[in-house]
Amino acid sequence: MEISLIDLKAQYNTISDQLNSVVLDVLASTNYIMGENVNKFEKEFSDYLGVKNAISVGNGTDALVIAMKALGIKEGDEVITTPFTFFSTAESISAIGAIPVFVDVNLDTFNIDVKKIEDKITKNTKAIMPVHIFGQPADMDEVLEIAKRYNLYVIEDACQAIGAKYKGEKVGVLGDVACFSFFPTKNLGCAGDGGMIVTNNDNIATLAKALRTHGSGENGQKAYNLINGTNEKLDVSNSGNDTVYNPLKYYNYLIGHNSRLDAMQAAILRVKLKEIDKWNDKRRDNARFYNENIKNESLVKPTEAEGRRHVYHMYILQSDHREVFLEYLKDKGIATGVYYPVPLHLQKVYIELGYKNGDFPNTEYLSKRTFAIPMYAELTLEQKHYIVDAINDFIGR
Repeated sequence: MEISLIDLKAQYNTISDQLNSVVLDVLASTNYIMGENVNKFEKEFSDYLGVKNAISVGNGTDALVIAMKALGIKEGDEVITTPFTFFSTAESISAIGAIPVFVDVNLDTFNIDVKKIEDKITKNTKAIMPVHIFGQPADMDEVLEIAKRYNLYVIEDACQAIGAKYKGEKVGVLGDVACFSFFPTKNLGCAGDGGMIVTNNDNIATLAKALRTHGSGENGQKAYNLINGTNEKLDVSNSGNDTVYNPLKYYNYLIGHNSRLDAMQAAILRVKLKEIDKWNDKRRDNARFYNENIKNESLVKPTEAEGRRHVYHMYILQSDHREVFLEYLKDKGIATGVYYPVPLHLQKVYIELGYKNGDFPNTEYLSKRTFAIPMYAELTLEQKHYIVDAINDFIGR
């Protein structure tokens, strides 16, 4: 039996008629940039989370970059985050000239160790960026309390955690701003790249809307007024659409980005958003099955912290003999993945920050032990039994 780590075709097959229909509708409309589907998806996404503003962008990395720029974070500022995450978390900080400051993680949840944050705060610190890694919410009460005490922003990197909850509230509504990714392998994924910024702060939303489209047009002028404390009359005339011709896009007020979610992706995501809670419930059922049936005591299984609703973007095991285990599962036809083999503080691009082996022992320990096994909503009972039996058969090898 061959089992993929993530099976996008299996997901497609469950909603193919709906996806094919909306894609053809978008093609026939010839309105491919911004427009009705994007506007409706932003509204549906904000309603789903219970947040005031949702601003779609080209990808999750751009979401982080634009969110930080909207907060006014700039060159030389410091942002505290975790080294056990995908590169874009730190890359986005570096991309605006700010400095990522790393804090070690907890061994059980893989999330930032809140007890170690305060030691890293300096006069240059402007924000804390917790990552809800693999779909498990970080310790947000403590993060928010520290941020309030030191007058810092909180940026939730929720790129892996759509639908996860912290003490009954969905992640994304807890900090000043939050960012999501719709990369195809995410729990809510499109057919390419896509991202979202969410916030309850109207000023942050105004700036983000301007920054995603070259700082131009009505939103650019609103942002300009906001930044400069002016009250210029807004030009809201619009005799065209964003695909063919919009006269306002030739009036620029800020240096921004070209980062828009296209209409095709928005239409696809509107279909999938209706399914996300059901899919996340199935992921949780799969995780429960693994937890109850994996009996191999040489492995450490993931935990769900108290007061959290983990959505298992990945199901992560730990082994002292990872490479041998991975080769064994490969021979059985079971795909695996290693996230993240080189911690961010030890990446060559960050040599200049001066970190070294031993600085973050928990992160370095996990980077050598953790691996993912298949996790997606469409896993069959037969596949799950096959995976569990193979893992349990490894006992004593």
